[in-house]
Amino acid sequence: MNPFCRTGDHLSRRAFLKGAAVSGGGLVLPNWGGLAHAKTAAEIASKAKKRCILLWMNGGASQIDTFDMKPGRPTGGPFRPIQSKVTGLQVCEYLPKVAAVADKLAVIRSMQTHSPDHPDGIYHMHTCYKMSERTPHPELGAVIAKYNGDLGSDLPTFVRMGSCGNAGAGYLGPAHEPFSLGRDGKLGSFSTPYLADDAEKKRADLFRFVESEFAVDHKAEPFASHRTAKERAWRLLRAKAVFDISKEWPTAKERYGDSDFGRGCLMARKLVEAGVPFVEVGQENYDSHADNFVCHKANMQLLDPAYSGLLTDLSERGLLKDTLVIWMGEVGRTPGINNRAGRDHFIRAWTTVLAGGGIVGGQVYGATDADGKDVKENPVSEGDLFATIYKALGINHRAKHLTGVRPVWLTPEGSQPVKELLG
Repeated sequence: MNPFCRTGDHLSRRAFLKGAAVSGGGLVLPNWGGLAHAKTAAEIASKAKKRCILLWMNGGASQIDTFDMKPGRPTGGPFRPIQSKVTGLQVCEYLPKVAAVADKLAVIRSMQTHSPDHPDGIYHMHTCYKMSERTPHPELGAVIAKYNGDLGSDLPTFVRMGSCGNAGAGYLGPAHEPFSLGRDGKLGSFSTPYLADDAEKKRADLFRFVESEFAVDHKAEPFASHRTAKERAWRLLRAKAVFDISKEWPTAKERYGDSDFGRGCLMARKLVEAGVPFVEVGQENYDSHADNFVCHKANMQLLDPAYSGLLTDLSERGLLKDTLVIWMGEVGRTPGINNRAGRDHFIRAWTTVLAGGGIVGGQVYGATDADGKDVKENPVSEGDLFATIYKALGINHRAKHLTGVRPVWLTPEGSQPVKELLG
């Protein structure tokens, strides 16, 4: 016994270790009620609330070159439309596989938003609030993690792949921050312990002892959050196999396309199947101020198999009815084509797409004018879109939280779900 420690120190440490479990890798895991007795993926999935996958088109995809074609108009560009599986819905010729699953899509052609640049647009289309507000609003993923997630799971409740949101968990706190993977869906090198099991066990044991002693006199939330984050990281190692798609990929790449984005979409399917409530997958390079058509052709050839493959896979596994898939970016692109064969940022009339999760597929909601310059009918704001998403997922879009003593709501006042989109 260390002569410099009090008897009570050893008793408390002994009691701590008595309530701990040892993982397969030799790590000591504390018995934090239900946290250490983590549920299996099958148990979580069977009891989970609705899930969500966000396909984030980073930079802002062109609505006129994807889902709101304007053939024969000065704004139309060189791409040709093709008829989808849904009467009245044409899509770009480079989305033939998406066209074949259009009966699952609800295309919103009447987005009218308020943040035209990248940082504020990314924030706004992840939180439904403007970045200029002083309140640190949570991203969509953090909200879904809070209301539809299970912090007792070994798996994260909010997973992000690629360059996506910039707000994080905001006022919901560190427990709902995103867990980031590479764009290809692979875990980082940090997920492989660099010590032998015995050494890692001793290190974890020492960490918990030092932290428990520190916590006696330092009870502030950031210290507790640090301990919680460390424990969740150790627990994640037990579920590490869920992130391994190496056995599935040789076959799955025929459906999803052999690309990082395709791998990310397969990983998203696997994670929601395991019970993760929110996964975001980013596709880059849509900010086409120059060479718009070159950029979009290349991107759609990756998007088409991955997006359609994801929807088909979810449907075949019986998951689509409880999994909302969102396709969107931070802005649309101008109907006018600039002198660099590009399209600039545009927020007055653009497109997002929803599928699954209680959304009525096979429809187009809203419309733009002949050249795509203005919304002709049924405008949809950021707040309306988020209210629709939350409604589909069983979340109260007007749920109230407090930041200090200030009340704040999940969506701005006046936001309403679009009833025509909901089953």
